[in-house]
Amino acid sequence: MYIRFLNSIHIRSDNSMTNKKLSVPYGSGQLSFELPESAFLSIVLPASESKSAADADETVRAALQEPVGTPRLSALANPDQKIAVIINDITRPTPSAYLIPFVLEELAAAGVPDGNVTFYFALGLHRKHTDDEIQKLLGPDIYKRFQFVQHEVGSYPTTSFGETSRKTPVEIYSDIPKNDLIIGIGEVGFHYYAGYSGGAKSLLPGVSSKESVIANHKMMIEKNAVSGRVDSPVRKDLEEAAEMIGLDFILNVVLDSHKNVAAAFSGNFIEAHRKAVQVVDEMYKVEVKPADAVIVSCGGYPKDINLYQANKALDNATQAVKEGGSIIVVSECRDGIGNTVYDRWNKECRTAEDAVARFKKEFEFGGHKAATTAAASLRFNLYLVSSLSDEAAEEAYFTPCKTVEEAVSEVLAKNPDAKFHVIPYGGQTLPVMKP
Repeated sequence: MYIRFLNSIHIRSDNSMTNKKLSVPYGSGQLSFELPESAFLSIVLPASESKSAADADETVRAALQEPVGTPRLSALANPDQKIAVIINDITRPTPSAYLIPFVLEELAAAGVPDGNVTFYFALGLHRKHTDDEIQKLLGPDIYKRFQFVQHEVGSYPTTSFGETSRKTPVEIYSDIPKNDLIIGIGEVGFHYYAGYSGGAKSLLPGVSSKESVIANHKMMIEKNAVSGRVDSPVRKDLEEAAEMIGLDFILNVVLDSHKNVAAAFSGNFIEAHRKAVQVVDEMYKVEVKPADAVIVSCGGYPKDINLYQANKALDNATQAVKEGGSIIVVSECRDGIGNTVYDRWNKECRTAEDAVARFKKEFEFGGHKAATTAAASLRFNLYLVSSLSDEAAEEAYFTPCKTVEEAVSEVLAKNPDAKFHVIPYGGQTLPVMKP
């Protein structure tokens, strides 16, 4: 799928010309521009994601039969235990309804009766599910046979396990640690501030108090809190919390772009997670030489529908540019900013320093986009080519430009020797700097 799409980009070069003609996705079409030959470094495209599971059922069963770092689930469980199974909420791509029966096979082999198993939804700070959403996540049979619980934030007592070394309060809904065995089902992919999804995220933020989630998420503006880093302070903090609480077993899968299972791992919530991370890296990471500047497109509509969504491409692009360099974001933003809280923070925080300082004192979803963009603007020169007004772009800590050439000229005025990477599909491409 990617290769056919990527080949639609035309890149023409003529040695008799001083400019290279390129185009990147923009809205429903392409945006063409010229870049001086002497300034062009490379086109950065997504890595091949050719890895896929020929037999997904066999892949998942094999993962459960050979767990990483723990005994098999059927050996861990016994008929007298109460079992908590935590699954992702509706906003995540995890194929929970598909995976749950494989876990139940293992528990049935241990003699665990249905009545001893409770499913918990990892809502974090998200809303409760509708009944239809619950049936979709569990599957109709599991929905009828098993008990399930969803804790809307602040609606249920929590139990404290102390604080992490980063001073995050470790508070989990009180009915969960009453179980004898806690199992997490999830999906591992890139996560823009926790490094990767999956693993310990089942507990924090999944079923933790609002105070725990906010304290953990405040670390998202730290330098290493970016996609593709297992040493993200957010992930290190949430894994420390899971160790304190006790996450006994996970089943995590890696999905391809069609949401099919490409790989599966089970066992210890760190060791099995890292095995999945290796697969994600092989499928989606691209090594690059650090550039002075990057031109990044979100990949066109709907990925560039608004500035809120465009930030994903910006986050990835920061990993391909030298500290103090420049990033030109190409995003149509036909629906504007895309989030009322994000827009309000942009208007209320007059400087990037204001946004970062406010975020450290006050966590608010939507506001986090303003803070992370502000933090990026303090490290890099940010330019935006979009349909937004100049005022809206400036409020969001970008320098607005009408064309890519205008932005390139501004970069070259500051650094005449600047070399550029071009990233046509910033949301699906994770560059990593070559050592």
